[in-house]
Amino acid sequence: MIDLSLRHARRIVLAAQGFAGRRGEHPTSGHIQRVLDRLGLFQIDSVNVLTRAHYLPAFSRFGSYDRAALEQAAWGARRHRRMFEYWAHEASLLPLDLHPLLRWRMARAERGEIGYPALRRFATEHRQQAQLVLDRIIAEGPLAAADFENGASKSGWWQWSDTKHALEWLFWSGQITTATRRGSFARLYDLPERVLPGHILALPTPNAATAQRALIARSAMALGVASAADLRDYFRLKPDEADHAIAALTEDGLLVPVRVEGWSQKAWMHRDARAPRKVTGTALLAPFDPLIWERARTKRLFGFHYRIEIYVPREKRQHGYYVLPFLMDEALVGRVDLKADRAASVLRVLRVTLEPNAPACTMARLGGELDRMAAWLNLESVHVSAH
Repeated sequence: MIDLSLRHARRIVLAAQGFAGRRGEHPTSGHIQRVLDRLGLFQIDSVNVLTRAHYLPAFSRFGSYDRAALEQAAWGARRHRRMFEYWAHEASLLPLDLHPLLRWRMARAERGEIGYPALRRFATEHRQQAQLVLDRIIAEGPLAAADFENGASKSGWWQWSDTKHALEWLFWSGQITTATRRGSFARLYDLPERVLPGHILALPTPNAATAQRALIARSAMALGVASAADLRDYFRLKPDEADHAIAALTEDGLLVPVRVEGWSQKAWMHRDARAPRKVTGTALLAPFDPLIWERARTKRLFGFHYRIEIYVPREKRQHGYYVLPFLMDEALVGRVDLKADRAASVLRVLRVTLEPNAPACTMARLGGELDRMAAWLNLESVHVSAH
């Protein structure tokens, strides 16, 4: 059992998450792939008040890059495809090599063992109706849910909501995947063999226990130091799907038991985790960045209570609508409510809230980060609202 101070644990976590390196001057598609491989996924979110959340983790870690490069890797031509969409930690973009590790989840969905009740019914009593949807995709190519809105006249059964449930079941069960996204961010579904590289689909499928061990290993690599709940949460594994993997990886020596100062939970460290002497730099973090998406972990690591307030009524919001925590060196020192005013070409800073212990230089360093973000989003200026 290794004892870690909270500061030491925090440095290990920041290094594991990709915040201990220098930002590249000319990031390429290779930088995007390396960030994705390190993190294991980019969580997808459609809110576009600033930019969609899946674009932000790469920017937070290495700065300005061409978002079109991510789009091509995620939704471009098959020969350029480097990512696929699936349910991992919520809806996610994942590196292709994770596809075999999630086939056990697809198989469970196909059998109707997971998913909400309306979804599960398509594995049983509504399977024939789901086949009608699949048949149209086979015959016609990529289709969005909206393309089925008038499907009742063709199949004699469908309403739009029924179609959406069927598409979601087919997606969960791996029978269809995302071919691309329309301008409104609507998902177009197609067959995996027409979207994903053949060598990925040809990879052998491990059994569930083996795949779950591999997913926990990926979680540990991305987290650096983590509790069992942290390790499970990364790919949304249940205790019976993850705890055997944690035990096996501990016995193998890949997970090293640690005690973290101030944590009541048992914890583990990846054996290859790096502990830098210090971490420097600044970053604005998406609400769904893996460094902070598990709010209890964020509180344990940084003493920072974070809540996204998109669904909170305006008059009850404390910090704003789309609030990004501000990471400065080894601490979360503030939160910034941001909006991209594309018509005016302005990055609007609607509110800044600093933590009580934020250093005197925080606003100056935040200003530099806001300038970088505005330039990346092709906005001409930054406007900070007075409060």
